[in-house]
Amino acid sequence: MTIKRFLCWFLLLIMPGIKGIAENTGYTLNIDGAIGPITYYQVKNVLNLASKNNADFVMLIIDTPGGLLSSTRKIVKEILASDIPVIGFIYPEGSQCASAGVFIALSCHIIAMAPATNIGAAHPVTITGQQDKTMEEKVVNDTVSFLKSIATYRGRNTEWAERSVRESISSTEKEALDANVIDLIADNIEQLLTMLDGKTVKMDGGQKTLSTRNARLLTPGESFRERILKIISDPNIAYILLMIGTLGIMVELYHPGMGIPGIVGTISLILAFFGLHTLPINMTGILLIFVSLIFFAIEAVTPSFGLFIISGIITLMLGSFFLFRPAEGPRVPGALIIISTLTVGIILWFAIWFALKTKKRKITTGKEGLLGEKGKTVKPLSPEGMIFIQGEYWKARSNSVEIPAGTAVTVRGYDGLVLIVEPADNTGEK
Repeated sequence: MTIKRFLCWFLLLIMPGIKGIAENTGYTLNIDGAIGPITYYQVKNVLNLASKNNADFVMLIIDTPGGLLSSTRKIVKEILASDIPVIGFIYPEGSQCASAGVFIALSCHIIAMAPATNIGAAHPVTITGQQDKTMEEKVVNDTVSFLKSIATYRGRNTEWAERSVRESISSTEKEALDANVIDLIADNIEQLLTMLDGKTVKMDGGQKTLSTRNARLLTPGESFRERILKIISDPNIAYILLMIGTLGIMVELYHPGMGIPGIVGTISLILAFFGLHTLPINMTGILLIFVSLIFFAIEAVTPSFGLFIISGIITLMLGSFFLFRPAEGPRVPGALIIISTLTVGIILWFAIWFALKTKKRKITTGKEGLLGEKGKTVKPLSPEGMIFIQGEYWKARSNSVEIPAGTAVTVRGYDGLVLIVEPADNTGEK
């Protein structure tokens, strides 16, 4: 009897552990905003984590306007080589899976979409804007073959994949389901997990049956580095950093030696360039912004009563409007561009005004500040001696006559650390 009770208590103790081991587990990752190097790092990290912990699946929740094709290719490689089933879910309602996001979605083992979402428009756009027709054709053909190979490997509609690149077509969730682009339409994650339970997917090692019902979903926490990189990849933040960097460098140029504006400006420009390189940049915008910096610099060297600084403000504003390609999702609101450029222009205008005013101000310190000031000889100047001026003793010399001690003198120049003086009564001064 004692042994039976012991066995019952033992089973009661280990049952929760057995239940925990058998519990279905999945990892989720939100792919939102522009796709770039940080997105690749996050996808690779979640796939490795899922494989290490023997998870049942990984779910990528997609809502992106696109991004860098170079980073997208790396992400696709990671998904295709994954030993864990990857589910792509375009969610929530109103989300999009455009451009680079299409490649990621089609590489997943399962693709699902929420109502009122769309997928497509995968035509490649160069980061510097226009290019010749021959080069553009090469890029398009390479992109088409890449997306068609992914669609073929996953058994999806290759014709739609090609049209998505060449014609930039985009489909709703129902159109994509009818065209064999996606597998399911689900209202939310819970419904999707219920619909996927028991479904078989093709893996490299053979078929695998999904166990997703009531699965415990885990989301890897973002590190501080990931959060920072994700923030500066936002086009608005990257643009603001670009304006701060421009302002800091110019203020340092107008007032050399301040230090802080130059440091802040340099750091801001570096962060801005990292954020901008993940976005579709137009070379025309970059050149116009660079020309505006030249105008600001010319104003600092050869003041023109505001001509070059006004030209710089106009050029900076035009460059900002041309900075991002209008056909792409990421862009900066016009109001932010106008406010930022006017703010930069006004601050630089005051910085130039203050610099010019400082240059015209009479020097009040050191030997330069003693020019025209009066003092009294302490030792006779024959021709050199000592004078007392503004509470200090200075070595002085008279180039005209010998000056006895106790005589009032006026400083007329300096030779190194020796002041050149004349008797005050010889200059008509009292």
